[in-house]
Amino acid sequence: MVAVPSSSPPIAYLFTTFPKATETFLQREVAAMLQSGLPLRLYSLWGGGGSFGGVEVRGFPKIRLLELLWIIPWTSVRYPRVFWPLVRGLLTRRAPSWLNFWENMLGAGFAGVYHREFRAHPPGWIHAAWGGAPATAAWILRRLNGQAFSVGAHAYDLYEHGGDWWLREKLGDAAFVHTSTEMAAATLRERGLPPGRIHVIRRGLDRFPTFKALRADRRRLRVVCVARLVEKKGLDEQLRLYAEARLAGIEVDVRVLGDGPLRRSLESLRDQLGLQERVAFLGHCELERVWETLAWADLLVHTGRVAASGDRDGLPNVIPEAMSVGTLVITSPAAATTEAIRHEVTGFVARLDDPAAWLAMFRRVAGGEDATLEPVRRAARRWVEEEFDAHRNAARLRALFLAGMESSAVTEDAGLNPAVSDGKGSASR
Repeated sequence: MVAVPSSSPPIAYLFTTFPKATETFLQREVAAMLQSGLPLRLYSLWGGGGSFGGVEVRGFPKIRLLELLWIIPWTSVRYPRVFWPLVRGLLTRRAPSWLNFWENMLGAGFAGVYHREFRAHPPGWIHAAWGGAPATAAWILRRLNGQAFSVGAHAYDLYEHGGDWWLREKLGDAAFVHTSTEMAAATLRERGLPPGRIHVIRRGLDRFPTFKALRADRRRLRVVCVARLVEKKGLDEQLRLYAEARLAGIEVDVRVLGDGPLRRSLESLRDQLGLQERVAFLGHCELERVWETLAWADLLVHTGRVAASGDRDGLPNVIPEAMSVGTLVITSPAAATTEAIRHEVTGFVARLDDPAAWLAMFRRVAGGEDATLEPVRRAARRWVEEEFDAHRNAARLRALFLAGMESSAVTEDAGLNPAVSDGKGSASR
């Protein structure tokens, strides 16, 4: 592990909302960074706030956006090479969605309000956890102050409505890009990002749970699904699979953990299919309840697909979490799920248009074939231990931060990367 110099300035970590109950993987990443001794300065641009791991989470009081009434005119004169290209882009390029428009405006507003603070108390590095608002903030801080930054670019940033509004420019100025799947890395290469600046570092668990035994009597199969109730999760297809299972005489007891805009329509479909006694929607659950349900279940079912907007999953964290505890996984091959689930090796894969394959897997798990299921469970656990260790993966990301800080310091000492105090320098690239 690369040692952290005692005088090392903090890493500024930018989030949309932190801490967030549905993004525990980011909490594990930050906790591992703090445990390694890396000093962090945490910023939450939208929600969250408070403290985490003994470190203040600095919220963004939206009232401060009023400061832009004088910051914008001042910036247009002081930093014309930064300001006017942004205005041209704003007027000539259409945002993929209103949500993405306001995400980028939030990031730009944060940079406008805080750039003087970042200059007066410069962090050693800036890392944007997401490619939306946090990356916009880091990118504009780079152009105003000359401060180096890195970006996390994940499935939502890349695929929702074709990707984030300003993603090409943000990634182009980033020192490196962190993503958590080979699928996303391939997409970044296809979009012209140099391979050497792309780093696939998966999320992870801060501790590995007890590996449970197979339940002896699985004739009534216990099934869990942990998902936001949105289109890309394919929950309507999943409910139809359970209806097919009932017609085929396969007994299932299903618990769906998670909430979202489709909950009412999905509950209505469940009732139309006559599954009221078999499928329970439990809504958002605390992490402890999620782990309890994963341990309860024989099988985790993931029916991900590409949504009409282009959005899709990367590798949902619940899949390695289920693998870690010994719960078998059946997944559709959409997105990056097959990077963890190899059919018949670490789990099972079936296409959504092949319900017979799903029913065959249900029967197999329910039918008591312990001798063939046990090697799959053990291989799944090994994959998680090798690929999904939060401490090991955070150490890799931490090493990139430290190397970037060292490289940036050398560049600044050579006078090659001055802060953009005259509207030139890095902003003119």
